[in-house]
Amino acid sequence: MEYSLKYILKKILHSIPILIGTSIISFTLGVLAPGDPALQILSMDGINQPTEEELLNLREEMGLNAPLYIQYGRWVKKALSCNLGESYISGKPVFDELITRIPISFSIALFAVILAILIGIPLGVIMAIKCNSFIDNIGRIISLIFISIPGFWFAFILITIFSEKLRILPTSGLEGFKSLIMPSFILASGTIGIIMRLTRANILKELNKNYILTAKSKGLPYKITIFKHALLNSLLPIVTLIGNYFASILGGTAIIESIFSIPGMGRFVIEGIFNRDYPVIQGYVLFTGTVYIVFNLLIDLSYLILNPKIRLGGGS
Repeated sequence: MEYSLKYILKKILHSIPILIGTSIISFTLGVLAPGDPALQILSMDGINQPTEEELLNLREEMGLNAPLYIQYGRWVKKALSCNLGESYISGKPVFDELITRIPISFSIALFAVILAILIGIPLGVIMAIKCNSFIDNIGRIISLIFISIPGFWFAFILITIFSEKLRILPTSGLEGFKSLIMPSFILASGTIGIIMRLTRANILKELNKNYILTAKSKGLPYKITIFKHALLNSLLPIVTLIGNYFASILGGTAIIESIFSIPGMGRFVIEGIFNRDYPVIQGYVLFTGTVYIVFNLLIDLSYLILNPKIRLGGGS
């Protein structure tokens, strides 16, 4: 128990410098980006050209004339209170805009993870059981296709088949559960292929270990050997992959959300990039970076449950 607490504290402390680095990168994106925020705000109507005095006053009001370290300190202080600035385009708080879109992106990402687990792990187990058979070869081909095919191209194929030809799934927008099926499967496809291969390789590796050979020699049923021992001991790298995948996909749905016209966080930041809406870009990078760090921390903590060696002080 004492070692477990030390392990948890160690992982939390290791996350702090990464979080600080993420905040610096997020802030730098806005500072080094081309263009003058004050000029952009005052020129939004596209009619009147702001005067130099107006620009100077707005820069002073926005704190752009202060040294960078002071600007960074102010920005971090606001970010800690969930204030990520206001969008240049809509004038609304960036944090509020992100919060309203999180459930949409989260739903797509969660469904994609569920699909990756429910499809990738069982197929990987079957491939391991049927190693070097026709089924195994077909599985390896399918996994390679899933890994190799570009997501946007796969999206157009599925839209053509299921929306244009069969007319059973919507092409765009958010119209309930059906709208999540194609975007989530496309996001999950590459990871499904990776999980299939990773599960197969890890189970085959476990099957050659002494404890499995001992279990077989004692007459333990093959299914119990596979699912209770080989698969369970193969889960650590799979859990790591799935955890990192969910964290990254939550902030990486931009292309898919744009293709399917889904009003999630990804589409929001794409519009922000095109409009040079720097507070949106800064807020998005900081938010998704924080999510990624938190999920990596949760993955590390899950090892305490999955790996007794760590729980007992035999790993780090």
